Amino acid sequence: MASSKEYLDFILKQLSELDDVTYRAMMGEYIIYYCGKIVGGIYDDRFLVKPTKSAVEMMPNADTELPYDGAKEMLLVDDVDNKDFLRELLEAMYEELPAPKKK
Repeated sequence: MASSKEYLDFILKQLSELDDVTYRAMMGEYIIYYCGKIVGGIYDDRFLVKPTKSAVEMMPNADTELPYDGAKEMLLVDDVDNKDFLRELLEAMYEELPAPKKK
């Protein structure tokens, strides 16, 4: 099942307090970038993030889910209505994420 553009727009609005949040459509889903680094994505209308140390600390009870068959597990962000939490989450994750690969 592909994610809806409406859910993408909702998540982008919730992340609007952060500078440099972008996305890329990929096979009916959306990869979310913060300052050029992949933080997670929207899969089947679920906002999933990479399980960095800070993300696990901030969401200790988060469910781990597969974005798609064959992928690594990611953390389900339940509190998508809380803009402050989302901003803090992405800011905390940023330093732990790998730098973008050179093309």
